[in-house]
Amino acid sequence: MELHELQELWAYVIMADSYATKEEYAMNRFRLPYHLIVEEDVFKDIPGAMGDVFPKLSSGKTILVTEENLKGIFEGLLSEMMKDFPKSELYLIQKADYDSAVALAKYITMNDIRTVIGFGGGTVLDLAKFAAFVSKTQLISLPTTLSNDSLASPVAVLGTEGRARKSFRCTIPDAILIDVNVVKSAPDRQLLAGIGDTVSKYTALYDWKMAASKGRENVDDFAYMISEMAFDSVLHAEGEELKSTGFIRRLTYALVMGGLAMEIAGNSRPSSGSEHLFCHALEEDFAEQVNVPHGIATAMGSYPACIFQGRDTDKVVQVIKTFGIPVKPSAYGITEEIFIKAWQASAATRADRYTILNEADLSDGRLSEIYKEMEELF
Repeated sequence: MELHELQELWAYVIMADSYATKEEYAMNRFRLPYHLIVEEDVFKDIPGAMGDVFPKLSSGKTILVTEENLKGIFEGLLSEMMKDFPKSELYLIQKADYDSAVALAKYITMNDIRTVIGFGGGTVLDLAKFAAFVSKTQLISLPTTLSNDSLASPVAVLGTEGRARKSFRCTIPDAILIDVNVVKSAPDRQLLAGIGDTVSKYTALYDWKMAASKGRENVDDFAYMISEMAFDSVLHAEGEELKSTGFIRRLTYALVMGGLAMEIAGNSRPSSGSEHLFCHALEEDFAEQVNVPHGIATAMGSYPACIFQGRDTDKVVQVIKTFGIPVKPSAYGITEEIFIKAWQASAATRADRYTILNEADLSDGRLSEIYKEMEELF
Protein backbone atom coordinates (compact mmCIF):
# COMPACT_ATOMS: atom_id res chain seq x y z
CA MET A 1 0.00 0.00 0.00
CA GLU A 2 1.64 3.23 -1.17
CA LEU A 3 1.42 6.43 0.85
CA HIS A 4 -0.66 8.25 -1.78
CA GLU A 5 -3.16 5.36 -1.74
CA LEU A 6 -3.56 5.71 2.02
CA GLN A 7 -4.11 9.46 1.58
CA GLU A 8 -6.73 8.83 -1.10
CA LEU A 9 -8.54 6.27 1.08
CA TRP A 10 -8.60 8.67 4.04
CA ALA A 11 -10.00 11.42 1.82
CA TYR A 12 -12.67 9.04 0.52
CA VAL A 13 -13.71 8.00 4.02
CA ILE A 14 -13.93 11.63 5.15
CA MET A 15 -15.97 12.54 2.05
CA ALA A 16 -18.31 9.56 2.45
CA ASP A 17 -18.88 10.47 6.08
CA SER A 18 -19.56 14.12 5.28
CA TYR A 19 -22.27 13.19 2.76
CA ALA A 20 -23.96 10.60 5.00
CA THR A 21 -27.51 11.26 6.08
CA LYS A 22 -28.40 11.29 9.77
CA GLU A 23 -30.00 7.87 9.35
CA GLU A 24 -26.94 6.43 7.60
CA TYR A 25 -24.60 7.92 10.18
CA ALA A 26 -26.63 6.42 13.03
CA MET A 27 -26.63 3.06 11.30
CA ASN A 28 -22.85 3.07 10.87
CA ARG A 29 -22.36 4.05 14.54
CA PHE A 30 -19.00 5.71 14.01
CA ARG A 31 -17.52 9.18 13.90
CA LEU A 32 -14.34 10.58 12.34
CA PRO A 33 -11.88 13.33 13.25
CA TYR A 34 -12.54 16.60 11.47
CA HIS A 35 -8.81 17.08 10.99
CA LEU A 36 -5.85 14.81 10.39
CA ILE A 37 -2.85 17.05 9.76
CA VAL A 38 0.74 15.81 9.48
CA GLU A 39 3.05 18.77 8.90
CA GLU A 40 6.22 20.37 10.20
CA ASP A 41 5.65 22.96 12.96
CA VAL A 42 1.85 22.55 12.90
CA PHE A 43 1.78 22.89 16.72
CA LYS A 44 2.93 26.50 16.36
CA ASP A 45 -0.44 27.63 14.97
CA ILE A 46 -3.19 25.20 15.93
CA PRO A 47 -6.08 27.70 15.63
CA GLY A 48 -4.88 28.61 12.15
CA ALA A 49 -4.55 24.98 11.06
CA MET A 50 -8.08 24.19 12.28
CA GLY A 51 -9.71 27.51 11.43
CA ASP A 52 -11.69 26.21 8.46
CA VAL A 53 -13.78 23.93 10.72
CA PHE A 54 -13.36 25.62 14.12
CA PRO A 55 -13.15 29.38 13.42
CA LYS A 56 -13.61 30.32 17.10
CA LEU A 57 -11.42 27.58 18.54
CA SER A 58 -9.17 29.88 20.56
CA SER A 59 -11.99 31.91 22.13
CA GLY A 60 -13.27 29.26 24.57
CA LYS A 61 -11.82 27.93 27.80
CA THR A 62 -9.18 25.32 27.06
CA ILE A 63 -7.22 22.84 29.16
CA LEU A 64 -3.87 21.55 27.90
CA VAL A 65 -3.21 18.12 29.40
CA THR A 66 0.36 16.82 29.56
CA GLU A 67 2.90 15.46 32.06
CA GLU A 68 5.79 16.94 34.01
CA ASN A 69 8.68 15.53 31.98
CA LEU A 70 7.15 16.73 28.70
CA LYS A 71 6.63 20.18 30.21
CA GLY A 72 10.37 20.29 30.82
CA ILE A 73 11.27 19.08 27.33
CA PHE A 74 8.78 21.25 25.41
CA GLU A 75 8.40 24.21 27.75
CA GLY A 76 8.94 26.80 25.02
CA LEU A 77 6.54 25.14 22.59
CA LEU A 78 3.87 24.70 25.27
CA SER A 79 4.15 28.38 26.22
CA GLU A 80 3.66 29.41 22.59
CA MET A 81 0.68 27.09 22.24
CA MET A 82 -0.96 28.56 25.33
CA LYS A 83 -0.56 32.06 23.91
CA ASP A 84 -2.73 30.92 20.99
CA PHE A 85 -5.42 29.98 23.52
CA PRO A 86 -5.81 33.04 25.79
CA LYS A 87 -8.26 31.23 28.09
CA SER A 88 -6.11 28.15 28.55
CA GLU A 89 -4.53 26.43 31.52
CA LEU A 90 -1.94 23.70 31.85
CA TYR A 91 -2.95 20.46 33.59
CA LEU A 92 -0.15 18.05 34.57
CA ILE A 93 -1.29 14.49 35.13
CA GLN A 94 0.13 12.57 38.07
CA LYS A 95 -1.16 9.07 37.30
CA ALA A 96 -2.78 7.50 34.24
CA ASP A 97 -5.54 5.69 36.05
CA TYR A 98 -9.31 5.63 35.98
CA ASP A 99 -9.76 7.76 39.09
CA SER A 100 -7.43 10.46 37.70
CA ALA A 101 -9.35 10.51 34.39
CA VAL A 102 -12.68 10.86 36.19
CA ALA A 103 -11.24 13.60 38.41
CA LEU A 104 -10.09 15.47 35.30
CA ALA A 105 -13.53 15.04 33.71
CA LYS A 106 -15.11 16.51 36.84
CA TYR A 107 -12.70 19.45 36.77
CA ILE A 108 -13.48 20.09 33.09
CA THR A 109 -17.23 20.03 33.72
CA MET A 110 -17.14 22.17 36.86
CA ASN A 111 -15.03 24.84 35.15
CA ASP A 112 -17.00 25.02 31.88
CA ILE A 113 -13.99 24.08 29.77
CA ARG A 114 -14.87 23.75 26.09
CA THR A 115 -11.74 22.19 24.59
CA VAL A 116 -9.35 19.52 25.84
CA ILE A 117 -5.91 19.28 24.23
CA GLY A 118 -3.91 16.13 24.93
CA PHE A 119 -0.16 16.65 24.41
CA GLY A 120 2.01 13.59 24.88
CA GLY A 121 2.31 9.86 24.35
CA GLY A 122 -0.22 7.11 24.85
CA THR A 123 -0.52 7.62 28.61
CA VAL A 124 -1.49 11.29 28.33
CA LEU A 125 -3.68 10.80 25.28
CA ASP A 126 -5.65 7.96 26.84
CA LEU A 127 -6.37 9.95 29.99
CA ALA A 128 -7.33 13.06 27.97
CA LYS A 129 -9.54 10.97 25.67
CA PHE A 130 -11.49 9.40 28.49
CA ALA A 131 -11.86 12.67 30.41
CA ALA A 132 -13.12 14.45 27.28
CA PHE A 133 -15.51 11.57 26.58
CA VAL A 134 -16.99 11.62 30.09
CA SER A 135 -17.30 15.43 30.12
CA LYS A 136 -18.62 15.50 26.51
CA THR A 137 -15.93 18.00 25.56
CA GLN A 138 -14.17 18.71 22.28
CA LEU A 139 -10.82 16.89 22.07
CA ILE A 140 -7.66 17.70 20.11
CA SER A 141 -4.96 15.04 20.10
CA LEU A 142 -1.35 16.23 19.80
CA PRO A 143 0.88 13.13 19.93
CA THR A 144 4.54 13.72 20.71
CA THR A 145 5.39 10.24 19.52
CA LEU A 146 3.92 7.51 17.32
CA SER A 147 4.34 4.57 19.70
CA ASN A 148 0.84 3.06 19.38
CA ASP A 149 -2.64 3.64 17.96
CA SER A 150 -3.97 5.42 21.06
CA LEU A 151 -3.71 8.72 19.17
CA ALA A 152 -6.89 7.77 17.27
CA SER A 153 -8.47 4.72 18.89
CA PRO A 154 -11.88 4.77 20.62
CA VAL A 155 -10.31 3.01 23.62
CA ALA A 156 -8.54 4.41 26.67
CA VAL A 157 -6.26 2.09 28.64
CA LEU A 158 -6.18 3.18 32.28
CA GLY A 159 -4.94 1.76 35.55
CA THR A 160 -7.54 0.43 37.99
CA GLU A 161 -7.54 -0.99 41.50
CA GLY A 162 -6.62 -4.64 41.66
CA ARG A 163 -5.14 -4.91 38.16
CA ALA A 164 -2.51 -3.24 36.04
CA ARG A 165 -4.67 -1.65 33.33
CA LYS A 166 -8.13 -1.95 31.81
CA SER A 167 -9.53 -0.82 28.46
CA PHE A 168 -12.45 1.61 28.52
CA ARG A 169 -14.63 2.53 25.58
CA CYS A 170 -14.51 6.25 24.75
CA THR A 171 -14.47 8.34 21.57
CA ILE A 172 -11.86 9.24 19.00
CA PRO A 173 -10.53 12.84 18.93
CA ASP A 174 -12.19 15.65 17.01
CA ALA A 175 -8.79 16.46 15.52
CA ILE A 176 -5.39 14.78 15.32
CA LEU A 177 -2.39 16.98 14.59
CA ILE A 178 1.09 15.55 14.11
CA ASP A 179 4.07 17.91 14.24
CA VAL A 180 6.72 16.09 12.21
CA ASN A 181 9.57 17.90 13.96
CA VAL A 182 8.28 16.94 17.41
CA VAL A 183 7.94 13.28 16.40
CA LYS A 184 11.45 13.30 14.93
CA SER A 185 12.81 14.41 18.30
CA ALA A 186 11.44 11.28 20.02
CA PRO A 187 13.71 8.28 20.66
CA ASP A 188 13.84 5.75 17.82
CA ARG A 189 12.40 3.05 20.07
CA GLN A 190 9.10 4.90 20.35
CA LEU A 191 8.66 4.89 16.59
CA LEU A 192 9.65 1.22 16.48
CA ALA A 193 6.93 0.54 19.05
CA GLY A 194 4.42 2.22 16.72
CA ILE A 195 5.51 -0.03 13.88
CA GLY A 196 5.22 -3.00 16.23
CA ASP A 197 1.66 -2.07 17.15
CA THR A 198 0.85 -2.04 13.44
CA VAL A 199 2.55 -5.42 12.88
CA SER A 200 0.19 -6.98 15.43
CA LYS A 201 -2.78 -6.40 13.13
CA TYR A 202 -1.58 -9.30 10.99
CA THR A 203 -2.36 -11.86 13.70
CA ALA A 204 -5.26 -9.90 15.24
CA LEU A 205 -7.20 -10.00 11.97
CA TYR A 206 -6.72 -13.76 11.66
CA ASP A 207 -8.02 -14.25 15.20
CA TRP A 208 -11.04 -12.07 14.41
CA LYS A 209 -11.98 -14.13 11.35
CA MET A 210 -11.40 -17.37 13.22
CA ALA A 211 -13.69 -16.22 16.03
CA ALA A 212 -16.33 -15.36 13.42
CA SER A 213 -16.03 -18.86 11.90
CA LYS A 214 -16.84 -20.25 15.35
CA GLY A 215 -19.91 -18.05 15.64
CA ARG A 216 -18.30 -15.94 18.39
CA GLU A 217 -18.00 -12.64 16.50
CA ASN A 218 -19.19 -10.73 13.45
CA VAL A 219 -16.54 -9.32 11.13
CA ASP A 220 -17.08 -5.82 9.76
CA ASP A 221 -15.54 -6.07 6.29
CA PHE A 222 -14.77 -2.36 5.99
CA ALA A 223 -13.04 -2.25 9.37
CA TYR A 224 -11.13 -5.42 8.43
CA MET A 225 -9.99 -3.87 5.15
CA ILE A 226 -8.73 -0.68 6.77
CA SER A 227 -6.79 -2.56 9.45
CA GLU A 228 -5.28 -4.84 6.81
CA MET A 229 -4.21 -1.79 4.78
CA ALA A 230 -2.52 -0.37 7.88
CA PHE A 231 -0.37 -3.49 8.15
CA ASP A 232 0.33 -3.54 4.40
CA SER A 233 1.52 0.06 4.51
CA VAL A 234 4.42 -0.78 6.83
CA LEU A 235 5.05 -4.12 5.14
CA HIS A 236 5.82 -2.30 1.90
CA ALA A 237 7.82 0.58 3.36
CA GLU A 238 11.24 -0.78 2.45
CA GLY A 239 13.87 1.85 1.79
CA GLU A 240 12.22 4.65 3.78
CA GLU A 241 14.22 6.29 6.56
CA LEU A 242 12.68 5.82 9.99
CA LYS A 243 12.60 9.54 10.72
CA SER A 244 11.89 10.83 7.25
CA THR A 245 8.82 13.01 6.82
CA GLY A 246 7.41 10.49 4.36
CA PHE A 247 7.66 7.56 6.75
CA ILE A 248 6.32 9.56 9.71
CA ARG A 249 3.30 10.40 7.57
CA ARG A 250 2.95 6.75 6.53
CA LEU A 251 3.13 5.51 10.13
CA THR A 252 0.67 8.18 11.26
CA TYR A 253 -1.86 7.05 8.67
CA ALA A 254 -1.32 3.39 9.61
CA LEU A 255 -1.93 4.07 13.31
CA VAL A 256 -4.93 6.29 12.59
CA MET A 257 -6.35 3.64 10.27
CA GLY A 258 -6.02 1.14 13.09
CA GLY A 259 -7.95 3.46 15.41
CA LEU A 260 -10.56 4.14 12.74
CA ALA A 261 -11.01 0.40 12.14
CA MET A 262 -11.81 -0.04 15.82
CA GLU A 263 -14.25 2.88 15.72
CA ILE A 264 -16.08 1.36 12.75
CA ALA A 265 -16.15 -2.15 14.24
CA GLY A 266 -17.31 -0.84 17.60
CA ASN A 267 -14.59 -2.79 19.42
CA SER A 268 -10.85 -3.48 19.32
CA ARG A 269 -10.99 -6.73 17.34
CA PRO A 270 -9.44 -5.25 14.15
CA SER A 271 -6.28 -4.42 16.09
CA SER A 272 -6.14 -6.77 19.05
CA GLY A 273 -5.85 -10.54 19.12
CA SER A 274 -3.76 -13.22 20.80
CA GLU A 275 -0.60 -11.12 20.51
CA HIS A 276 -2.25 -8.38 22.59
CA LEU A 277 -3.36 -10.90 25.20
CA PHE A 278 0.30 -11.85 25.61
CA CYS A 279 1.09 -8.17 26.11
CA HIS A 280 -1.71 -7.89 28.69
CA ALA A 281 -0.35 -10.91 30.57
CA LEU A 282 3.10 -9.30 30.77
CA GLU A 283 1.57 -6.04 32.01
CA GLU A 284 -0.80 -7.60 34.51
CA ASP A 285 1.14 -10.57 35.87
CA PHE A 286 4.81 -9.70 35.40
CA ALA A 287 4.95 -5.90 35.70
CA GLU A 288 7.50 -6.09 38.51
CA GLN A 289 9.89 -8.29 36.53
CA VAL A 290 9.68 -6.85 33.01
CA ASN A 291 8.86 -3.55 31.35
CA VAL A 292 8.27 -3.79 27.61
CA PRO A 293 6.76 -0.91 25.58
CA HIS A 294 3.24 -1.86 24.48
CA GLY A 295 3.98 -1.82 20.74
CA ILE A 296 7.18 -3.84 21.16
CA ALA A 297 5.35 -6.41 23.29
CA THR A 298 2.59 -6.86 20.70
CA ALA A 299 5.16 -7.30 17.92
CA MET A 300 6.98 -9.80 20.13
CA GLY A 301 3.69 -11.64 20.57
CA SER A 302 2.88 -11.61 16.87
CA TYR A 303 5.63 -14.08 15.97
CA PRO A 304 4.44 -16.90 18.30
CA ALA A 305 0.79 -16.06 17.51
CA CYS A 306 1.56 -16.57 13.82
CA ILE A 307 3.02 -20.00 14.65
CA PHE A 308 -0.02 -20.93 16.75
CA GLN A 309 -2.21 -19.95 13.78
CA GLY A 310 -0.28 -22.31 11.52
CA ARG A 311 0.76 -19.48 9.20
CA ASP A 312 4.00 -18.48 7.52
CA THR A 313 5.90 -16.02 9.70
CA ASP A 314 7.74 -14.37 6.78
CA LYS A 315 5.69 -11.14 6.69
CA VAL A 316 5.97 -10.55 10.41
CA VAL A 317 9.71 -11.30 10.39
CA GLN A 318 10.19 -9.05 7.35
CA VAL A 319 8.80 -5.97 9.07
CA ILE A 320 10.55 -6.70 12.36
CA LYS A 321 13.93 -7.14 10.65
CA THR A 322 13.49 -4.32 8.13
CA PHE A 323 13.13 -1.77 10.90
CA GLY A 324 15.10 -3.58 13.58
CA ILE A 325 12.22 -3.79 16.06
CA PRO A 326 13.85 -5.17 19.24
CA VAL A 327 11.67 -8.19 20.08
CA LYS A 328 14.23 -10.56 21.60
CA PRO A 329 12.53 -11.61 24.87
CA SER A 330 15.66 -11.81 27.02
CA ALA A 331 16.53 -8.19 26.14
CA TYR A 332 13.70 -7.16 28.48
CA GLY A 333 14.38 -9.67 31.21
CA ILE A 334 11.77 -12.10 29.88
CA THR A 335 13.16 -15.46 30.86
CA GLU A 336 12.00 -18.72 29.34
CA GLU A 337 9.90 -19.32 32.47
CA ILE A 338 8.20 -15.91 32.27
CA PHE A 339 7.60 -16.36 28.53
CA ILE A 340 5.90 -19.71 29.11
CA LYS A 341 3.78 -18.51 32.03
CA ALA A 342 2.75 -15.32 30.21
CA TRP A 343 1.48 -17.23 27.19
CA GLN A 344 -0.33 -19.74 29.36
CA ALA A 345 -2.02 -16.88 31.26
CA SER A 346 -2.79 -14.81 28.16
CA ALA A 347 -6.27 -16.09 27.30
CA ALA A 348 -7.50 -15.40 30.84
CA THR A 349 -6.64 -11.70 30.58
CA ARG A 350 -9.64 -11.24 28.27
CA ALA A 351 -11.71 -14.36 28.83
CA ASP A 352 -14.49 -13.15 26.52
CA ARG A 353 -12.14 -12.82 23.52
CA TYR A 354 -11.90 -15.97 21.39
CA THR A 355 -8.48 -16.32 19.74
CA ILE A 356 -6.12 -19.02 18.56
CA LEU A 357 -5.08 -19.37 22.21
CA ASN A 358 -8.34 -21.21 22.85
CA GLU A 359 -7.12 -23.97 20.54
CA ALA A 360 -3.30 -23.79 20.47
CA ASP A 361 -0.77 -26.11 22.06
CA LEU A 362 0.53 -24.00 24.96
CA SER A 363 2.50 -26.77 26.64
CA ASP A 364 5.78 -25.96 28.36
CA GLY A 365 7.70 -27.89 25.72
CA ARG A 366 6.13 -26.14 22.73
CA LEU A 367 6.55 -22.68 24.24
CA SER A 368 10.13 -23.48 25.22
CA GLU A 369 10.91 -24.30 21.58
CA ILE A 370 9.41 -21.00 20.38
CA TYR A 371 11.30 -19.01 23.03
CA LYS A 372 14.64 -20.51 21.95
CA GLU A 373 13.73 -19.95 18.30
CA MET A 374 13.07 -16.23 18.96
CA GLU A 375 16.29 -15.87 20.93
CA GLU A 376 18.26 -17.12 17.93
CA LEU A 377 16.24 -15.36 15.21
CA PHE A 378 16.06 -11.90 16.75
